[in-house]
Amino acid sequence: MDEQALLGLNPNADSDFRQRALAYFEQLKISPDAWQVCAEALAQRTYSDDHIKFFCFQVLEHQVKYKYSELTTIQQQLIRETLISWLQAQMLNPQAEKTFIRNKAAQVFALLFVTEYLTKWPKFFFDILSVVDLNPRGVDLYLRILMAIDSELVDRDVVHTSEEARRNTLIKDTMREQCIPNLVESWYQILQNYQYTNSEVTCQCLEVVGAYVSWIDLSLIANDRFINMLLGHMSIEVLREEACDCLFEIVNKGMDPVDKMKLVESLCQVLQSAGFFSIDQEEDVDFLARFSKLVNGMGQSLIVSWTKLIKNGDIKNAQEALQAIETKVALMLQLLIHEDDDISSNIIGFCYDYLHILKQLTVLSDQQKANVEAIMLAVMKKLTYDEEYNFENEGEDEAMFVEYRKQLKLLLDRLAQVSPELLLASVRRVFSSTLQNWQTTRFMEVEVAIRLLYMLAEALPVSHGAHFSGDVSKASALQDMMRTVSILQIIYLEPNFLFLFKLMRVP
Repeated sequence: MDEQALLGLNPNADSDFRQRALAYFEQLKISPDAWQVCAEALAQRTYSDDHIKFFCFQVLEHQVKYKYSELTTIQQQLIRETLISWLQAQMLNPQAEKTFIRNKAAQVFALLFVTEYLTKWPKFFFDILSVVDLNPRGVDLYLRILMAIDSELVDRDVVHTSEEARRNTLIKDTMREQCIPNLVESWYQILQNYQYTNSEVTCQCLEVVGAYVSWIDLSLIANDRFINMLLGHMSIEVLREEACDCLFEIVNKGMDPVDKMKLVESLCQVLQSAGFFSIDQEEDVDFLARFSKLVNGMGQSLIVSWTKLIKNGDIKNAQEALQAIETKVALMLQLLIHEDDDISSNIIGFCYDYLHILKQLTVLSDQQKANVEAIMLAVMKKLTYDEEYNFENEGEDEAMFVEYRKQLKLLLDRLAQVSPELLLASVRRVFSSTLQNWQTTRFMEVEVAIRLLYMLAEALPVSHGAHFSGDVSKASALQDMMRTVSILQIIYLEPNFLFLFKLMRVP
């Protein structure tokens, strides 16, 4: 290889060397046998420089991805042997390769897998497992390869041709028949062996389980031994976030509505018994954000089950599903009102779908009415700007809050559909109490009171395009609030108040 050109791979190299390295890479891509030089360098560990090793994998990647069919059977065999030799060497290396090299190697393995699994390498996984066994470095690479394969097969962000899509479907079908049970068993062994000694590998494995559960037989994962282990991981601080995500993927998997209801209820019972529903005692907001996502997934799964059961006319099980949903509302409200917006945002889907259920019911119980009001009050509170919001120089945090407010606006719209009278009364109460003493009230509270009025006007059903006709009580309440705003805007002409209108883009 051109040693001078390879110097340009160093991140600290000047632009001339980098350009030379780039040109050399393009030259190697065209060359019919340059990949063999790179394969030999990897197999024999010719280079110690990380960037050169990465470069060699890039050349191999290009060969497998774009020119593999041009190779002879012997040359294709050489690539397989090169990768296996490199993998074997990792078991013996005194130091693990850098992460970016391991990831690139995993991508090359994955590309070769989708190319050869159905024809020339049906024992791909068995060959990999026979090399890595339970060696932690080998397991790390095995899990990275699995994630790269999942990305190749099911990642919707990757654009595939129709031929590739058919191939991927056939690969998944073949894997389900031939090797998935063995892979699942390997995951269980990895989790069991490393859950207390290697959190990084354990978290990687949980990520793999979460990724694959969407397209494999759920019964392989949703069983006592796996679920009990995952629930155990929920109590281990370094594992619980990944365990949360893994459980979310499990409950998110499509299945029979009654079975889904039983699965979610069994998970909830264990989580509640373990104290996870006591939100006020948890200080780790990162974990709570993941937990909120899990609760959201469980709630929405129950709602999907209820919808299917109603559609099928299974009233008895539908009632059980509705009862299961209702028992999660208190937890949902705790998460919705949480001071951290990420935690709150993650539960909004459950809130929205729950309100959609209530909209379909003929009569609401007193508890359901109380739930509607609690959601309403939570939305009003969470709409308020934080003290740290920078109006003069809005950055990423401010942009995220604006997006979060849009989610809350959707909830407010749904609340208006469920109970417009209650929403009107609540907004009027907040508006009146705030605007009575607006000059001595915090800016954020005044802003949200006026904001609520305009959101209310958009959310409430309109009679023939006019808010001030039809329902007399509604028209009167809206007129009173609008009159207050007009008086404050026109008569007082306070700079702060005018700033509010400018901020809200109110005419």
